[in-house]
Amino acid sequence: MKKYTLVVAITCILLLLISCDDTKKQSYTHQTEIENERTVYTNNNHPGKKLMETLCYACHNPSASHDARIAPPMVAIKSHYLNDDMTKKEFGEAIWNFIKKPSKEKTKMRGAVRRFGVMPYQQFSQKDIELIADYMYEFKIEEPEWFKEHIQEKGHENMKYRNDGKKAHSESNQDEKKQTPAERGMDYALTTKKELAKNLLGTIQKKGTLEAVSFCNKKAYPLTDSIATAQNATIKRVSDKPRNPGNQATEKELKIIAHFKEAVAENTTYTPVTEIENGNVHFYAPITTNTMCLQCHGSPEKDINPNVLSKLLQLYPNDKATGYGVNEVRGIWSITFEE
Repeated sequence: MKKYTLVVAITCILLLLISCDDTKKQSYTHQTEIENERTVYTNNNHPGKKLMETLCYACHNPSASHDARIAPPMVAIKSHYLNDDMTKKEFGEAIWNFIKKPSKEKTKMRGAVRRFGVMPYQQFSQKDIELIADYMYEFKIEEPEWFKEHIQEKGHENMKYRNDGKKAHSESNQDEKKQTPAERGMDYALTTKKELAKNLLGTIQKKGTLEAVSFCNKKAYPLTDSIATAQNATIKRVSDKPRNPGNQATEKELKIIAHFKEAVAENTTYTPVTEIENGNVHFYAPITTNTMCLQCHGSPEKDINPNVLSKLLQLYPNDKATGYGVNEVRGIWSITFEE
């Protein structure tokens, strides 16, 4: 359990840089509204799909190998929590009951808890979790290639393989729509996030927390640049209080950071800022902190482990990126690409 807690805690190094509060305070529909609008949702456009990829895949990524993963894939959660006679509402309530206050006593995945420990508490919205559960219930979700065979060969307590639902390949091509500039910008951000996560978490598993801090210091820029080159875009993570001086926000970016800070402080709905100028799209989305991030960006006196703090100060002698609380804007994505 201690190992998993440290692993997830250091994930804040990644999340604080790249999570960009991917929920964007979106005002999604309630469960009853989901039911009324079910006919318009497909495997590709259901909002729960994007939320699952955004909120869950840092730890529950289906592309992680069996031995390198730090948490069970989402299909394992579906298989444990979905029973033959369970309604969609019951399925969503069962998942939310655990997520709102994770504990060993409440889990239905005792094998996962023995291996990875109890999932640390995170400040998720009930509406977002309901949408993720709604998507999982209605559709066949992405799963690791090894998962089904692994379950059938090994057998896992009272769980049986479940990945019911509509399949993506049965959808009409009419469902595939051209992405808006804002959607493209967010996809570039999430692609970068996924690649950084894969490499960072691999380092954590093999070499530990302090080495992961060094990894971010040495490899975050090259990895981001390689993804930017592949996407033919410029991808930056900037802040008004940077850890690395190279991440200092420009005057314009400082104004956008201030805009997001005001929205977060007032708990109002906000979306990424997207501007088009001379055929180029400029995309900005917030990076916010959660409880895990405080272990690297909270108060040095109470939140940050002395060993981690010492390493950070060694690598970043002019570090300004501490003193944050939960759900504060740490910085923004600043991405530019052709329209």
